[in-house]
Amino acid sequence: MISIDGSKHSGSGTILRYSAALACVTGEPLHVYNIRERRPKPGLRPQHLKALQACCHMTSGKLEGGETGSREICFHPGRLPRGGNHHWDIGTAGSTTMLAFTLIPPALFADSTCTFSLQGGLFQDFAPSAHHMQKVLLPLLHAMGGEIQLDVLKPGYVPQGGGHLRLRVSPLQEGLRALRRVDQGKEWRFQGISLASHLQAERVSERMATAADRILREEGFEARWNIHEDSSAAQKGAALLLYVQTDTECLLGADQAGKPGRQSEKIGRFVVRSLLEDLRSSATMDRHLADQIIIFAALAKGRTQYILPAVTDHVQSNLWLVKKILGAEFHLEGNLLSIDGVGFMRNP
Repeated sequence: MISIDGSKHSGSGTILRYSAALACVTGEPLHVYNIRERRPKPGLRPQHLKALQACCHMTSGKLEGGETGSREICFHPGRLPRGGNHHWDIGTAGSTTMLAFTLIPPALFADSTCTFSLQGGLFQDFAPSAHHMQKVLLPLLHAMGGEIQLDVLKPGYVPQGGGHLRLRVSPLQEGLRALRRVDQGKEWRFQGISLASHLQAERVSERMATAADRILREEGFEARWNIHEDSSAAQKGAALLLYVQTDTECLLGADQAGKPGRQSEKIGRFVVRSLLEDLRSSATMDRHLADQIIIFAALAKGRTQYILPAVTDHVQSNLWLVKKILGAEFHLEGNLLSIDGVGFMRNP
């Protein structure tokens, strides 16, 4: 049984979700304790519990300690992940994208194609947005051999949630390939998505994009914008994503969700400055991708290399996890990260 101290490094729910995802892949029983011990509300929140329940369902496994607030769980996968159609509703505005992220690794090694219908929050602080996953993470996983499609059917925001994602993951035939991104390149092509729900009269989507575009132009850049006015969400809300593709096939992005009191113009400025800060550090992955890609690099065959914008707690957490659970070795020289993947393959 793999035993994980959930208070290590970042001490966040990411440790729990990544551990559960890898337990699904390997079939190894998992014990996690001190779950989110250093967070204001320690223990399992509804979104973490839903991720565990989904992993349990996909593997016909057993879960002990599966209740909101629990600080210790034992998860026993019963079999390798199964494909088919699956539906889960977090029931709150908890991050649906983090649930999706938990499901992608096991689905890549499932016995057939997985289609997930997921409901909850799609755009909020402290979680990857659906647009960032769709436009930045998934294209990089495609370069590693992953066939994954994500559709945003309905936006969802804090506090009501109610967002709806459809995720389709095809099983790998030959495992994941390593990814090498060590040269940022010199040509940057910017694109953006500006989304607002029930805020057309206030011109929120237009104002966010205009503010971002103004700063970009001052820095000598231009972007192509997709402006979305939505009326399907359960409440008012907004989100802005700016991403860039370079001439060396690097993808980096930055985003922020709206919330009461956060001005549209402030969102636009924050997103542009965050992305330019990562680019000007010579990074080949943005601050979110830098830790998200680690689990896939560890499962891949060969050495993955990329340049981090910074070494964060989440980077350290994920490197510690993949070494402990998979035995994947890594080397960090300055901000150049090398991960030697284990070349994991699903048993017939």
